[in-house]
Amino acid sequence: MQGYTKINCKTDPEVFMKVIPGHFVTPNSHINYYIDMTTMKSRLNEARNAAAALAKEYVASTIVDSIVCMDGCEVIGAFLAEELTKAGIISVNQHQTIYVVTPEYDLTGQMIFRENMQMMIKGKHIVLLLASTTTGTTLGRAVECIQYYGGHVNGISAIFSAANSIAGQKINHLFSPADIPDYRNYAPDKCDLCKMGVPVDAICNGFGLSPIR
Repeated sequence: MQGYTKINCKTDPEVFMKVIPGHFVTPNSHINYYIDMTTMKSRLNEARNAAAALAKEYVASTIVDSIVCMDGCEVIGAFLAEELTKAGIISVNQHQTIYVVTPEYDLTGQMIFRENMQMMIKGKHIVLLLASTTTGTTLGRAVECIQYYGGHVNGISAIFSAANSIAGQKINHLFSPADIPDYRNYAPDKCDLCKMGVPVDAICNGFGLSPIR
């Protein structure tokens, strides 16, 4: 794998992501760039900056009771809750504050919420927060899960998204494939890199990557 390139957000120069070219396998696709958001998700200043940029997409009339964090975005989620509160976003929770929730996954990979967590989902207005979405498959499953537990998805935010919407719901994002001009994602059985015999560099998901050579 080659070294990374830093790409700054067009709407907020203090927010940046790192991209690494190569051949990577995700749970649902093959991609030619790995987007490294490790510092953005875990370093105080970067997480705060990302949250502030995402919060700008929401207007005061939006209702947010819970933020469901995926891909290890809990730190960003906490700052996003703070930014939304400062912006006057309404919460109908009795205590007038926002829950920051992380789902659990069962042995089959199904996203679930235990009984003690379900009160933070059922009947709540929810913002779904992800690090990235490429095919939208995982995002679609997350929306279905939240709806299954009685939640209402009022917003979807992602640091990077290859799509602008899913099921008619806008995806608020800071970066898109337009920021990486030659970015490509392929269905596993239609990968041009595989057809050209390019070896896979790593297996990756929202939490990180595992090099295999």
